[in-house]
Amino acid sequence: MIERFRARWRRFDVTVRDLPLAVLVLALAFLPVVQSHGTQLGGLPQRPFDALALVAAGLECLPLAVRRRWPALCLTLVSLGFAVDQLRGYHLVSGTALAIALLSAGAHLDRHRRTTALLFSAAYVPLSVVLFRLGTEPPEEFVTFYLLLVFAWGLGAWLRATRTAEAGRRRRVAEDTRAAERARIARELHDVVTHHVTAMVVQAEAARYLTAAPDRLGESLTAITGTGRRAIADLRHLLDLLEPGHGPDVTPPPGGLRTLVDHAIEAGQPVEFTEEGTPADAAGSAELVAYRVVQEALTNALKHARGSRTSVRVRHGGQEIEVEIGTAGAGGPSPGGSGRGLAGLRERVGVLGGDFSADRQGAGFVVRARIPTGDRA
Repeated sequence: MIERFRARWRRFDVTVRDLPLAVLVLALAFLPVVQSHGTQLGGLPQRPFDALALVAAGLECLPLAVRRRWPALCLTLVSLGFAVDQLRGYHLVSGTALAIALLSAGAHLDRHRRTTALLFSAAYVPLSVVLFRLGTEPPEEFVTFYLLLVFAWGLGAWLRATRTAEAGRRRRVAEDTRAAERARIARELHDVVTHHVTAMVVQAEAARYLTAAPDRLGESLTAITGTGRRAIADLRHLLDLLEPGHGPDVTPPPGGLRTLVDHAIEAGQPVEFTEEGTPADAAGSAELVAYRVVQEALTNALKHARGSRTSVRVRHGGQEIEVEIGTAGAGGPSPGGSGRGLAGLRERVGVLGGDFSADRQGAGFVVRARIPTGDRA
């Protein structure tokens, strides 16, 4: 209920929210028990409460309602009321509004801050001179009071700097979050699109040489059609994962690694697949990362070592998944390639606390990954 009240209160205009403070300080000025305990600058004798005292109290208190909307106007009116209060000797409790106005100006004034501080400091000098001549206080009392006013302004400026720093931190966090999300989407799209498009390109190139064999040509075109449909299905699966309302579970596309290997075989890549162990129930993102590692390695094999023998070994342990893909040919990214896929995999595995390597081994290329599942039971 309290949170509901706070949310409703925040919907009001800032002037409405500041008005109760102004009314409260004004009400204090009319309490007989505190009427003679206000700010006494200059030591002038106490003057009884009269009509002008009511005006001075109004000038000191009511502008606090606009202390955040128009801080300079608030400070000007409150200072004018404070000057009348002290010069007439009312010594109202509402004089404390000057400190509130200074704090608010230091915290909420956006433009001409230095000019405003200099102008009000300059205005304090003639007020001090007049009060010194009319009253009995020594000059150092005026200096002390001025330092208190400077402290109130400085406290407001500190609050402003703190608020600005926090807003900047939140903005940077939001920007980093958006950048990370864009990078995640880019990696997912790269993995899905590159794999299927590469397979389609390889199959289409093979079809060019099958014009004299209609049966085999039909099989090749059917394979291209199937690859395109699987690409659409995988993209739909990816979009489902990127939906804001999607749950925390992230899983590989339907069919898993076996289907992924079958697709590579259909595209003309001889693949030997071995899977050991049972996937852990709490593997979560680790399964998807393992799937992407195999997918990227097979894509590179299709692009750079087409027709070369490729082995895929996946072992599901109690606390991690080990993946190893070896290709007899080059199997890795060409010198002109972007390397984005392998870099993205290295980052994904690293986020989960695992290890990733992609190195040439003799005439071939080997990709290895150790991916913690997060299941420590």
